[in-house]
Amino acid sequence: MAPHHVDTVAGVSWAGITDGRLLHLAAHRYDAFLTMDRSIEQQQNYSNLQLRIVVLRAPSSRLLHLRPLVPSVLNALDQMMPGQLRTVAAALA
Repeated sequence: MAPHHVDTVAGVSWAGITDGRLLHLAAHRYDAFLTMDRSIEQQQNYSNLQLRIVVLRAPSSRLLHLRPLVPSVLNALDQMMPGQLRTVAAALA
């Protein structure tokens, strides 16, 4: 997602960390967090974090399903301020 640097939770050895702690760790290292966890908005207090959160809604987390969301994700990130959450969904067929 040029010009952005992208990591995965597994890639930075954060697998198994609970959502709240994960968001706090991410806020200290990144300016945005992408997730497929649809319940994050109700379960976590993110408004005070210096982090933009994008919830991806796609049939799966496979690159085949996520790649079409990239332009909408980039657009959302450009419009968001830290502490905000947006959902980006795949177009319905």
